Amino acid sequence: MSIAIRNRGRKTNSKPPKAKREESVKEAPLEVFGSIKQVFPSTTFSVELDNGHVVLAHIAGRLRRHRIKILPGDRVEVEISPYDLTKGRIVYRYRAGEARRNSQPPEQAR
Repeated sequence: MSIAIRNRGRKTNSKPPKAKREESVKEAPLEVFGSIKQVFPSTTFSVELDNGHVVLAHIAGRLRRHRIKILPGDRVEVEISPYDLTKGRIVYRYRAGEARRNSQPPEQAR
């Protein structure tokens, strides 16, 4: 009688491990403030930034999920990629009279 050796639910390494790649460091997006100038189809907006530049921005998923309505004239916070300064993502809509929120997390008390 021959006894068969079975792999009891364990994975076998049939392929050699891949060589470790250098992890690329993502650059943080630029957070800027602006106001909605024009509305385009598929939740895309023309946003005039505080510095005078105009960018094309879409709504972030969190705003879509909570069905936040954005209209022309609204003040918004936009994240812009450092690689393409003409496009951005709207991450926050300010209510009328609302002060700008602090974008940095509060320091922990010691």
